[in-house]
Amino acid sequence: MRKWYIPLTIAGIGGVGAFLLSESGREALRWLGRYLRFNSQGIMDWDEAAEAELDRLKTTLSALADSLQPRTGLSG
Repeated sequence: MRKWYIPLTIAGIGGVGAFLLSESGREALRWLGRYLRFNSQGIMDWDEAAEAELDRLKTTLSALADSLQPRTGLSG
């Protein structure tokens, strides 16, 4: 299966490119542009929520990394 990853990826990218160049693909892009223009507040809200979640994950990972650090000064 590994030998098929690159050809399938190229075929998939080519398929997406062909769709976007077709009339229905261009119409989909126009719709997306109109949607993004009129619904930008929803995207901004999602962006803020994603930023908060990433900050929370960063804090949690930092705490986890600190807890995994070897402790020095312990006598055996």
